[in-house]
Amino acid sequence: MSFKLKCLSSAFLLSLCVASGAAQVLPSSSDTLKISREKCVEIALLENPTVKVADLEVKKMDYAKKETKGNLLPSIDFSLAYQRSIELQTMNMSMGGQSNQIKMGTDNNWNTGFSAAMPLVNASLWKSIQISETQILSSLESARASRIDLVNNINKAYYALLLAIASRDVINQNYEIAKFNAEIYQKQFEQGTASEYDVLRSSVQVSNIEPELLQADIAIKQCQLQLKVLMGIDYEANIWPDITLNEMKREMYGLAPGFDKNIDRNSSLRSLDIQKKLLEQNVTLKKFAWIPTLGVQFNINWNSMSNGNAFKNQRFNPYSNVALALSVPIFSGGTKYNALKQAEVQLAEMKFQRENLVSNLNMQVDLAIDNINKQVRQISTSEQGVKQAKKAHEIMQKSFEIGAATYLDLRDSELADTSAQLSYLQAIYNYLVSTSELDALLGKEDALVSSN
Repeated sequence: MSFKLKCLSSAFLLSLCVASGAAQVLPSSSDTLKISREKCVEIALLENPTVKVADLEVKKMDYAKKETKGNLLPSIDFSLAYQRSIELQTMNMSMGGQSNQIKMGTDNNWNTGFSAAMPLVNASLWKSIQISETQILSSLESARASRIDLVNNINKAYYALLLAIASRDVINQNYEIAKFNAEIYQKQFEQGTASEYDVLRSSVQVSNIEPELLQADIAIKQCQLQLKVLMGIDYEANIWPDITLNEMKREMYGLAPGFDKNIDRNSSLRSLDIQKKLLEQNVTLKKFAWIPTLGVQFNINWNSMSNGNAFKNQRFNPYSNVALALSVPIFSGGTKYNALKQAEVQLAEMKFQRENLVSNLNMQVDLAIDNINKQVRQISTSEQGVKQAKKAHEIMQKSFEIGAATYLDLRDSELADTSAQLSYLQAIYNYLVSTSELDALLGKEDALVSSN
């Protein structure tokens, strides 16, 4: 279910989502903040939790890169060990036909020192650092995609709020007309020119519209709440658009045939290209598994042995060594070879996935542009229909006031007027949503704040 349908849940409200240029119904609260779509986007980019999580993900990957780089530096460790002998080892020795027992070792044995190790040649480690840098790019693109999706959702929520307000305006307008007609019937009834049935029927029409006004107010509050949730602000804040849906028509000129349809900035495509780069690096990493590694290690230790008290008469004697460690992979049961083949297959799959994605994106862009241009023409056609229906309704209203038309004739003209306005407003709303969707599809970063 689309956001618009969530906001305008009443079936009757959906059928009357229209506006005829009537005055916008303003909120009565004095602390209401009139806000533009651009300002909503600006606040959302700062306060929305989804964007904050995406930014933290980038920071996390940056720390992961630093962690991998740290493996190139020497690792230094300190150790301290103490050993207390409970029973010394006994050695039996035979000398001159006699057997002698000799106690070996000491009561206390202290050993402490430092060890340092550093890789000298480790191709897999070097490649892992490059992979970490690419993973940061992937996180950055994910954060960018989150912002683009958020802006698109903010736009649609803002436009839905405009549509809900316009619907409330039209329902209120119909309510005032219904009351006016009921008053005419009441006067005619008092003069004996109208029946009591006509009076009751017109009064019932007024009563039927009152719940619809309440539902329209609820729809506006629902749309406001959805917008505030996306913006990441307090739900008790009272916000109101600084423009009407009808006024948004000024920005509608359609898209020229030479419109830039470049999909290179599409977030899905860019993410796929980064994943492809990661797979290429992973293939290289698997190949580096056959390259020997070389490391250096240095140790310096102090040892002390004594009898009696563990903390007295200690004499620490130093000893140290340095070593080179060479590791040459020879055979591992084919695990390295099979891991390499898996990585190559994944890379081949990615190439086909990219081709399919590019074809789909180009098709979506062409359809979106064609749809937008059709909606512009629909706006022009609907606008003319609104003028004609409005004029017809005015004529019928005058005829009704002088008794030359029945109440059913008047209601037919009202429904025709409402239907024309519905088509007009719906075309405006569809255009605005479609242009926002197209900006998101093309990955336009300059559309994050600027208007469509």
